[in-house]
Amino acid sequence: MNISGNTIFIPGATSGIGLALALQLRAKGNTVIVGGRRTDLLDTIAAEHPGIDTVEIDTADPASITAAAKEVLARHPDLNVLVTMAGIMRAEDWRRPESFLATAEATVTTNLLGPIRLIAAFVEHLQAQPDATIMTVSSGLAFTPLKVTPSYNASKAAIHMLSESLRLQLAGTSVKVVELEPPAVRTALMPGQETSEFAMPLDEFVTEVVALIESQPDAKEIQVERVKFLRYGEARGDYDQVVATLNAADPHGK
Repeated sequence: MNISGNTIFIPGATSGIGLALALQLRAKGNTVIVGGRRTDLLDTIAAEHPGIDTVEIDTADPASITAAAKEVLARHPDLNVLVTMAGIMRAEDWRRPESFLATAEATVTTNLLGPIRLIAAFVEHLQAQPDATIMTVSSGLAFTPLKVTPSYNASKAAIHMLSESLRLQLAGTSVKVVELEPPAVRTALMPGQETSEFAMPLDEFVTEVVALIESQPDAKEIQVERVKFLRYGEARGDYDQVVATLNAADPHGK
């Protein structure tokens, strides 16, 4: 992915990593469209950051994805980058089925079906562009599980394998598939995460991500240094130790 000159749609970017990434990509000379469910946040972003376009979208709703895709492509026919940012992360206790099933289903709908439906809505258009990118968003937890978030871990592992598979299918087209793999980052994804010492500062994370995109335009996976502990435990042969360390150190894993 080139660092500048793109038209980029980022659904799920009204806060956290999505918004921070949108702002830094805009500063690098890209046209950026931010998508989200809450129109008040979209209005605030448009007012505070002139030049960033906004589109209402609920990635858990197939009809909303279809409508938003039509709106984005009508206003930005040169769109060439899709970042499937939207996601949720919630604790689950699988010892009590009545307490986790609805959460698990919502997690899979947002974190896995959402990106699948988004890619389906844009992939034909992207293949018609001379240079295009689909950026998926998995997690370090796709490779090392946090015990309190089973469905989140599973959904992100599925995104990793989806990314690997799409890259194979889209080989020979103009579309690159890039997987962003965040560690824990100081956002509101989980209660207490914004102030967690375990989590990486948001600005530091996004600055490193943008630097990696700029220095490695052909990268298949975007990995800040902090995520490699989780990403490569199995390859290093210390997977069991990584699992134990993660679940002892992360306050959300207690």
